[in-house]
Amino acid sequence: MSDKFKIAIFSSGNGSNFEAIVNANMPNIEVSLLFCNMKDAYVLERARKLSIESLFLSHKDFDSRKAFETEIISRIEKYDVQLIVLAGFKRILSPFFTSHYEKKVINLHPSLLPAFTGLHAPRQAVDYGAKFSGCTVHYVDEGIDTGPIITQGLVEIDDNDTEESLIQKIHQKEHEILPKAIQLISEDRCVLDGRRVLIKS
Repeated sequence: MSDKFKIAIFSSGNGSNFEAIVNANMPNIEVSLLFCNMKDAYVLERARKLSIESLFLSHKDFDSRKAFETEIISRIEKYDVQLIVLAGFKRILSPFFTSHYEKKVINLHPSLLPAFTGLHAPRQAVDYGAKFSGCTVHYVDEGIDTGPIITQGLVEIDDNDTEESLIQKIHQKEHEILPKAIQLISEDRCVLDGRRVLIKS
């Protein structure tokens, strides 16, 4: 039986962060499953090429959010995952799901939270005239991008940056900080102190 720290990655899009995690030098981490809710998402092809098991379920095939999430839970229980990583997952998970996996779900958001929550965060940053942006890995709670922050990555916004160019900068930083956050959690080095996440040395 494997003694590795098992994770499931939830993704709905291109999957560059999924691939960055799989290819990161983390010998104690096992990516047990990719879950995807978009049938045409390129991340499914990445999983095939990287020989990672994938599961596809469309929320459109279910009568309610709870029914959809109940099916996800029933399907992934057998993998005995210790952490769920939301990396470009285009679906808000309800308190029903997050309470089932309390403190075991983390999300990657393309801004320096608490700034620019929700959709199109890089566009918001450019439009606002911010001088810096970045990305945040945080625990998922019942709010939208409101959970305790684990780690953040900073990028500078140049005067000639567009939404697209800023997204590319943020992606590069995401590929650094997301594996780092997973590693910290796998080593039991993240301690929750109210809203704060303290990192043990």
